[in-house]
Amino acid sequence: MKRCGVLALQGAFIEHVQVLRNLGIEAVEVRLPEQLHGLEGLIIPGGESTTIGKLAAAYKLIAPIQRLAEEGIPIWGTCAGMILLAKDIAQAQPLIGVMDIAVRRNAFGRQVDSFETELMIPALDTVSTAEEQGRPFRAIFIRAPYIQSVGNGVEEIAHLPDGTIVAARQGNLLATAFHPELGGDTRFHRYFLAMVP
Repeated sequence: MKRCGVLALQGAFIEHVQVLRNLGIEAVEVRLPEQLHGLEGLIIPGGESTTIGKLAAAYKLIAPIQRLAEEGIPIWGTCAGMILLAKDIAQAQPLIGVMDIAVRRNAFGRQVDSFETELMIPALDTVSTAEEQGRPFRAIFIRAPYIQSVGNGVEEIAHLPDGTIVAARQGNLLATAFHPELGGDTRFHRYFLAMVP
């Protein structure tokens, strides 16, 4: 059984934990550096990125997570988690800063401007059942960021119809602007778990 951590400082971490457990994964709620030991993957959930960043700094989690990234452990950031993984967010706050992407926070407006849309994401076909092949993914955006630009070696894997980048992968790092843990479709979690050696 794979052992995957979910950063559990603030935000939508319990939903990720539930999806992982439903997929037969040992899900570990991570609040302290020692809880990172022995993990085969780590999810950084949505929530309030400034709060998560400050708590991660206070609990001395930032450097150990950066080391996991350098060691090739798969790390996935959703919504606020994507902000924390980014190297560039054009403002000062604690970041893990390991993914070569520039992210704009709250890019679509306030909470009332949250929305859902269906995205075609061919990368998910690698983990899809026959019935799921080619099906759109229902993406839930809540006070969401988006990716303004990507660096060398970063693969854009999902876009809005206007071309806005909303998911990307850089080796062992994955980022989504939306919340795959909320929609009942487990393909993104399976895609992430397939990144675990």
